[in-house]
Amino acid sequence: MKKLLAQIIKFGFVGVICFLIDFAISTGLVALLRGAIGENAAALAGGFFGFTISVVVNYILSMKYVFTRNEELGRKKEFVIFIILSIIGLGINELVIWICTKIYNANPNLAVIIDFVAWFAAAKIIATAVVMVYNFISRKIFLEKHEN
Repeated sequence: MKKLLAQIIKFGFVGVICFLIDFAISTGLVALLRGAIGENAAALAGGFFGFTISVVVNYILSMKYVFTRNEELGRKKEFVIFIILSIIGLGINELVIWICTKIYNANPNLAVIIDFVAWFAAAKIIATAVVMVYNFISRKIFLEKHEN
């Protein structure tokens, strides 16, 4: 149990670093692009690019510091599995952001209370929390070396 707790804490640190990368890129792009391509498209583009860049950093840090590498997989197969799991996570991320932007756009009174970029930031935090749980469980199952 101590090992699992230590692993979750390390995963949390890696997650915070990657979240900050993702959050900065995604919210920056939303603020930059929303006037040019519209709020919804900017939210999806920002979410996609922030998430994708953070995945590469996450792979490097996770496989070095969090998970016990399964040498039977080999690095190529390990990276492919990591990417597939991350693409599923990206789908979850984009779905949560899409739902949140639809809620914002369906309620015009929200624009009086909160700016779209701030709403997007909150949606990104929610999406990150959901994807973080998925990532830990899926990577533990599919990537980590299991003791027999």
